[in-house]
Amino acid sequence: MITSTSKPDPALEKKMNLIAYVVSAIVLLLVGAMRRYKIDLGIDFSFLPPFHATLNALTAVILLVALWHIKNKRVEAHRKAIYAAMGCSALFLLSYVLYHFTTPETRYEGTGLMRTVYFVLLISHVVLAGAILPFILLTFNRAFTGQYERHKRMARWVYPLWLYVALTGPICYLMLRPYYPT
Repeated sequence: MITSTSKPDPALEKKMNLIAYVVSAIVLLLVGAMRRYKIDLGIDFSFLPPFHATLNALTAVILLVALWHIKNKRVEAHRKAIYAAMGCSALFLLSYVLYHFTTPETRYEGTGLMRTVYFVLLISHVVLAGAILPFILLTFNRAFTGQYERHKRMARWVYPLWLYVALTGPICYLMLRPYYPT
């Protein structure tokens, strides 16, 4: 890890960016495949959706804490908060993919305006979640390699999108919750 007194390392960033692209591609392929293929592990994972919502909500709270820290020039606390948010997001992603590879989809059965609201939130959440992942990783890479000005410029637009995804996940879960099998 580069510290604030270290020299920026663009060569390391380049290597890390390649990893970010590969990880993002693998995640997108898995997310695409999980809707088509189901795996029977003999375990009921129906307990996971509230866990997913909790991880997303926790990510949102941690992102707000990270923002507060950086606004107050608490760089090390900001860094730790971002690591925690990324950890929550990674755990969410692993659990989410496991759930969707092993469990049939639950369909939203609401009607009227609430159905429209749900699908607007869901579609925006899913599209942004898929699109933002590589940018979260690239933003992280810029800070990790000591390129703070580039990190800051990118974080200004990546951060609110990541926060939106983290907030809309639990909202979509709460709206879908009445339709989960009991």
